[in-house]
Amino acid sequence: MNIQPLYDRLIVKRSDAEIKTSGGIIIPDSAKEKPQQGEIAAAGKGTRREDGSIIPLEVKVGDKVLFGKYAGTEIKIDGEEYLMMKEEDIMGIIK
Repeated sequence: MNIQPLYDRLIVKRSDAEIKTSGGIIIPDSAKEKPQQGEIAAAGKGTRREDGSIIPLEVKVGDKVLFGKYAGTEIKIDGEEYLMMKEEDIMGIIK
């Protein structure tokens, strides 16, 4: 990836949408919801305090995370769709 987010910003690759329910019903494209989980593709250094020191991020590249439904800004890099968001938009890390 040719982009490095600044400060507490992250670039997240959204997970693929489910195409089948647990009961085996195939979901058409028009009814699919965008997943609210993804993988961190790139991360900034951390939040800068007033004294100039940096608080490191809790998440790192490769972490699978949960985020809010309307979190982040959709961007396209090299034909791939990503979300750029702040660390505060992340609700949790999937272990």
